[in-house]
Amino acid sequence: MKQLLKRAFGSMGLEIRRITRPDAAYTNLPDRNLYRPLFSPWYSSQSQALYAIAAPRTLVSEDRCYVLATLLRQALHLPGDIFECGVYRGGTAAMIARILRDARSDKKLYLFDTFEGMPETDPARDLHRAGDFSDTTATAVAKFVNAPDIAVLRKGFIPDTFAGLEDRQVAFAHIDVDIYRSILDSLAFIWPRLSPSGFVVFDDYGFPSCPGARAAVDEFFADKNVEPLCLQTGQAVVSKLV
Repeated sequence: MKQLLKRAFGSMGLEIRRITRPDAAYTNLPDRNLYRPLFSPWYSSQSQALYAIAAPRTLVSEDRCYVLATLLRQALHLPGDIFECGVYRGGTAAMIARILRDARSDKKLYLFDTFEGMPETDPARDLHRAGDFSDTTATAVAKFVNAPDIAVLRKGFIPDTFAGLEDRQVAFAHIDVDIYRSILDSLAFIWPRLSPSGFVVFDDYGFPSCPGARAAVDEFFADKNVEPLCLQTGQAVVSKLV
């Protein structure tokens, strides 16, 4: 019966887990309120405060913002700046800028976007179309991020907007451009400049609405002995070990 129930719930995308009985060890479990049913630190007050910065102007969920914030903090000691490719309305950019400010980091945050919506897409690989996500402007993003000493907006098409940054190192990159060509172009520039132990987070890797995102990442790393780690959030992460 138990196996039948597990299969039935599994077919609906649900999982049955045994809950530990409420003995002393469970009752005194640190951060017990964050087990829902597994430890979910994105519900902590610290993570929720950061997410509240991004939430008004982002489509990135709180668990994905937690991944961004956690990996960014681990990269703060590395040489290089922070890149965000695909900024949309500036929600995650504002959160990243706050983390840099709170850490008193001297890193710059480079923000790459058309700020006018999607460029032309590849209909054979992408479901998004030119003009999607056009409800944004560079002026509005700069005002919302409110970090002129930290954030540098680079308006235009990738890879053109990388011009002049060829000598920069990158400690951490968030690639959230949704479409095949832009992800390939972003990686072609960022990966050779990523510091050892640096991170690249791909927001769209696991989402069925962005098949070109996964195709581009897998294609780029196919000959590099790097295997993207796909998370349950839909993101994927790579780190440069050498």
